[in-house]
Formats: sequence, C-alpha cells, structure tokens
Amino acid sequence: MLQGLAFYLLAATAVVSGLLVVTARNPVHSVLWLILAFFSSAGLFVLMGAEFLAMLLVVVYVGAVAVLFLFVVMMLDVDFVRLREGYARYLPLGGIVAGILLAEMIMVSMAVVQGGAARDVTGPAVASADASNIETIGRVLYTDYVYFFQAAGIVLLIAMIGAIVLTLRHKPGIKRQDVSRQVGRDAKTAMEVKSVQTGVGVTPEELR
Repeated sequence: MLQGLAFYLLAATAVVSGLLVVTARNPVHSVLWLILAFFSSAGLFVLMGAEFLAMLLVVVYVGAVAVLFLFVVMMLDVDFVRLREGYARYLPLGGIVAGILLAEMIMVSMAVVQGGAARDVTGPAVASADASNIETIGRVLYTDYVYFFQAAGIVLLIAMIGAIVLTLRHKPGIKRQDVSRQVGRDAKTAMEVKSVQTGVGVTPEELR
C-alpha cells in the first residue's frame, strides 16, 4: 500500500515537473523544475530496486548537469523572449511528436501488462543471492565489458581534447608556459635563490 502510494506520488510529481520545465516562462524556474523531475525519477528507480541508477541520476544529473544549466542561465545574457518567438509556430509539430511518443508508451505498457516478451522473466538477474545491485553492475562492467568501458573513456578523452583545441585562442601580449624550455634550462638561464636567514628583521639602513 505504502509502496503504491509512493509510486503514484513520485510519478505525478515527475510528470507535472516535466511539463513545467517546458511551460515555465522564467528559465531559472525551468531548471529548478528539472531538478525536481530528476529527484522524482530517482525515487522511482529506488522503488524499482535500481539504487545504482538512482544514485547516478542524483549525482550526475542533479549535482552536475542541472547545476551547470542553472549557472549558464544565470550568468549568460540570453534573450529568451526572442528564443520563444517560434514556440507557437512549432507547437502543432511538437504536439504530433508528443502524441506519437505517448501512443508508443501506451503500447509498450499494455504489452508489459499482458505478458509480452518479458513474461518468462521472474526478476532481475544477479550474480549471486548475496550480491547487491551495485556489486553486480560493477562485476559485469569491469569484467565482461571492460574493453567497451575503456573505449568509451578514450572517446570522451578525445572529445575533451578536441573541444580544448577548437576553443583555444592565442592572444598577443600574454605570456604562456613553455614546458620544453623550462625542462631544458641550464645554470645560466635558471633562477638562483639565495639562502635567506629567517628570524632576522630588516633595518632601515638596509632598506635605503
């Protein structure tokens, strides 16, 4: 009874907050509604027994993506009134796409309720009865799919390097670090730091 009540409460909150993300006039309010939608979805994942996905949703999306959106919206001077000028023009097309997605979700839900392809599945597959959901995902990710995991990391690294190279701008008059020159310096070009006696003050004669 309590689990069913929590499901309907979280589901209704997620749907309503998702609608308010699109319809809110203030972009800051849209980001705040988005954070509420993420928290509600994380609660639904907890009810399904997928606590790892719930943790990822809170840590990654709420703690990083949504906060980044909030800072970008608050710091950039974006003319949102101009961006919303084409809202009414594309509203019929958006309604058609939303209707198609709603029909697909209804069909999938009816197939799941009637049995469908998952009628023989009794529950989530785990490595052992004593292993938790997070432990099972870790075993599968770092054993069977370790090469795919490393490949995904390499792709993200290449994308990060490409973004840095594309956005890097060299401005005249700004000193930049030359690593090869620093490593290859000799005694003539190096800076010599003389020993300084600590605990002794400077007299006015020395300052003159």
